[in-house]
Amino acid sequence: MNEQQNRITRQKSPVTVIGLGPMGQAMTRTLLTAGHPVTVWNRTASRADGVVTAGAALASTPGEAVEAGDLVILSLTDYRAMYDVLDSTTESLAGRTLVNLSSDTPDRTREAATWAAGHGAAFLTGGVMVPAPMVGTEAAHVYYSGPEEAMKSHLATLTLLGTPRYLGDDPGLAQMMYQAQLALFLTTLSGLMHATAMLGTAGMKAREALPELLSSADSIGDILRAGEENPGAALDAGEHPGDLSTVTMMGATSDHIVETSTSLGLDLALPLAVQTHYRRAIKDGHGSDNWTRIIDSIRGPR
Repeated sequence: MNEQQNRITRQKSPVTVIGLGPMGQAMTRTLLTAGHPVTVWNRTASRADGVVTAGAALASTPGEAVEAGDLVILSLTDYRAMYDVLDSTTESLAGRTLVNLSSDTPDRTREAATWAAGHGAAFLTGGVMVPAPMVGTEAAHVYYSGPEEAMKSHLATLTLLGTPRYLGDDPGLAQMMYQAQLALFLTTLSGLMHATAMLGTAGMKAREALPELLSSADSIGDILRAGEENPGAALDAGEHPGDLSTVTMMGATSDHIVETSTSLGLDLALPLAVQTHYRRAIKDGHGSDNWTRIIDSIRGPR
């Protein structure tokens, strides 16, 4: 490292990254590239080999890692793992900002924020909305919530990981957005595999089916936005005009999917769940409303 690089590194604030799965490693490398001194810790120390070679410092204990920087980024399996790692070093948390980018429930996130505050630390929740290889790229964005002052203090550093989208001071809100995004993502993946399995029973290979199915998946956003300045406005107003599609029409389609899947011997969990939404709306007298009416039974399942 030349003298100019040394000066740049000295000017950047130190950051700690705890948890070195693919996401933690990607964040560490991104921060190192930007010139931040990065200290890392992982339960399996050998996972740090690559980032240490790239310039990170390996702490021997979680306490040593926490004490290396005012900004501590956590990339762990869940929030239970955070307690397992940090319970032995709570005396070092005061005055620091914990940014937990692990997945869990909004309620556990709020409990963790209270726990951190009890030890004198600020707590930001985050949800990284790209896979590890895209961290630090222009395509990356990260949802955050928690104390606005903590967000402002570390905005420049956190922006390196992806464009920050701050949702407010409720520490559970970023986690809620993350889970909502994953609910959409995982359901879409299951739908994609169900559709591929259907076509497979007719002898179509996945390499032939997926281009067609992915083209349809890509068009869904454009279809829902067509002709609407804000596709969520009608939902907020409780309006479900059935001039283009109706619950009855979409429900009939869901019936056909269940019948076809049954005849093919496929798992029915996903198509039956979808069918249930439409049947409830029809039973409640909303057959002529737009398909969006199914949100009522999702909000209040019976």
